[in-house]
Amino acid sequence: MELYVDQDLCIGCGACISLCPEVFDWNDDGKAEVIVTEVPSDVEETATDAMDSCPTEAIKEK
Repeated sequence: MELYVDQDLCIGCGACISLCPEVFDWNDDGKAEVIVTEVPSDVEETATDAMDSCPTEAIKEK
């Protein structure tokens, strides 16, 4: 599973980072970004929860 954060949609709320810091972190613009090339299988469910929790639907699958 590969994810990315649409920087035009991200509002920097931090929900994804709080839910899944193994996959998401802040970038220099104060928005979320994906920090792994491929989501590790042991956190796929948590990463999916983070994607579903995004209020602007900025997290997408590649």
